[in-house]
Amino acid sequence: MNKLLIATNNKGKVKELQDLLKGLDIELVTPADIHLNLEVEEDGVTYKENAAKKALAFAQASGLTSLADDSGLEVDALDGAPGLYSARYHPKPGADDADRRAYMLENLKDKPSPWTAHFHATIAIAVPGRDVHIVDGNCYGEILPQERGTGGFGYDPIFLHPEFKKTMAELEMDQKNRLSHRAKAVMNAIPVLQKLFYF
Repeated sequence: MNKLLIATNNKGKVKELQDLLKGLDIELVTPADIHLNLEVEEDGVTYKENAAKKALAFAQASGLTSLADDSGLEVDALDGAPGLYSARYHPKPGADDADRRAYMLENLKDKPSPWTAHFHATIAIAVPGRDVHIVDGNCYGEILPQERGTGGFGYDPIFLHPEFKKTMAELEMDQKNRLSHRAKAVMNAIPVLQKLFYF
């Protein structure tokens, strides 16, 4: 059964992962495609724990090999915050991406710049009834004091990629899909997927 479930309900992540995995001879399905309504609490203390928990839960619920990721932005001037809590980095319940970016910049305003940072991604691939495979990827850059660009999601508009002098939100999708933390993690995941599906 050459189906891989992209184990997330985040539309931005779904689109990015579909683009990154489209070269494989594997049918990519989303939770919506199979009418799976599943929320997994991310209560692990590492990216690996959260990614594995999500991949296992979706694999068990669907019977399909499932790929999940956990990712975060680690800012050196904030001692590695928000890190694991990047998606929840705001005291206000229901805060959106723009709220989180504004909150981060508020917390950085008195810190000396440049504000070096990196995005980290851990991908877990779970096969029902079998082992979980884990891979990682990183993307290094710095945080800008003003937003730039309209692409991407999350912290992309304030994360500058040093090579291109553009934020992740200003990069074309094909550029981002070569450079991002998730892209690098997917590159490391592809040999695992090939082994699982083709051999």
